[in-house]
Amino acid sequence: MKGKIFLLLLAMLVLASPMFAQGTGDRPAINITSGLAMAIASGLCALAQGRAVASSAEAIARNPGAGGAIRGALLLGLVLIESLALYTLVIIFARV
Repeated sequence: MKGKIFLLLLAMLVLASPMFAQGTGDRPAINITSGLAMAIASGLCALAQGRAVASSAEAIARNPGAGGAIRGALLLGLVLIESLALYTLVIIFARV
């Protein structure tokens, strides 16, 4: 299974390489693709944050004594998840 995924990613990289040779002309599709990228990043961040909060709430309910450690790990995880959306936003503003 890992071999198939590796070959798929390699094929995508080879097929996408001519895209890097494009000129710096007018790019009307960049606005659409940047909006789509931000929508995907925000949606996946929301799903990941929902799963993280649900899992931490379940873990605290199972073991209330470890609530402090679980809460700290949850906050660190939420910060890292949210950074994905912020990095995407920064890249979009840098490209557009």
